[in-house]
Amino acid sequence: MLIYMFEGRKYCEHDFQMLFAPCCHQCGEFIIGRVIKAMNNSWHPECFCCDLCQEVLADIGFVKNAGRHLCRPCHNREKARGLGKYICQKCHAIIDEQPLIFKNDPYHPDHFNCANCGKELTADARELKGELYCLPCHDKMGVPICGACRRPIEGRVVNAMGKQWHVEHFVCAKCEKPFLGHRHYERKGLAYCETHYNQLFGDVCFHCNRVIEGDVVSALNKAWCVNCFACSTCNTKLTLKNKFVEFDMKPVCKKCYEKFPLELKKRLKKLAETLGRKAIIAALTEFHIFAPGSG
Repeated sequence: MLIYMFEGRKYCEHDFQMLFAPCCHQCGEFIIGRVIKAMNNSWHPECFCCDLCQEVLADIGFVKNAGRHLCRPCHNREKARGLGKYICQKCHAIIDEQPLIFKNDPYHPDHFNCANCGKELTADARELKGELYCLPCHDKMGVPICGACRRPIEGRVVNAMGKQWHVEHFVCAKCEKPFLGHRHYERKGLAYCETHYNQLFGDVCFHCNRVIEGDVVSALNKAWCVNCFACSTCNTKLTLKNKFVEFDMKPVCKKCYEKFPLELKKRLKKLAETLGRKAIIAALTEFHIFAPGSG
């Protein structure tokens, strides 16, 4: 039978625990031996753990955080989250300045040295084949830098818009899908796929009132889909190589125009003369359009 002595008196195990042994705040069992006093409670050493990662805190210390007992790395992460800052993956402290991103993790730059010259690195260091280099050493290697992520390109390079890109980073500014060799369209320093370029900046067809995808027919100071540019009378498809005349702001082929009433053609001819027949004929000839009465 186990006997406990306290202040000159003997106690059995049950009575000693009931009278004097503290209860662990975590497991509720009596504590015999080492007691951890923290957060106004008593704990078994193995029961006093970080509230987030469950690491035992008995021998490493802890930090109070919003009523929780946390290890220092977890406390720093929680603090950084509230400040919108990174946590260094080496020392677990908050990174107050610009971090150095290495293998997709943030670090204090001064934890590293250039693999070539040994100089202590700054946040603008470059990673290449698993090694870190200061910017001057890296630039001497002639490695292309991606115009999007500003990281070295070790594989296939896309040359476009005066820059070099990772294949997966050269994307449409609207849908962010990689072009993967497909044609792109440039506008004010940005690249777009054909669909979104047309949606945002494309010409609208005068006939169908839709954004024109593909070739545009420019005639009569308007834009037309290739399939929509037709005689407004007989619907015969027209090209800029055909002769046509403008009537009611729409194209009319030569055959249909010749069927117009004589009086109407006279009025059109008079209108042309009033507006300056030679100027109109010159303009129409430039676009392969014949003027009324011009033969």
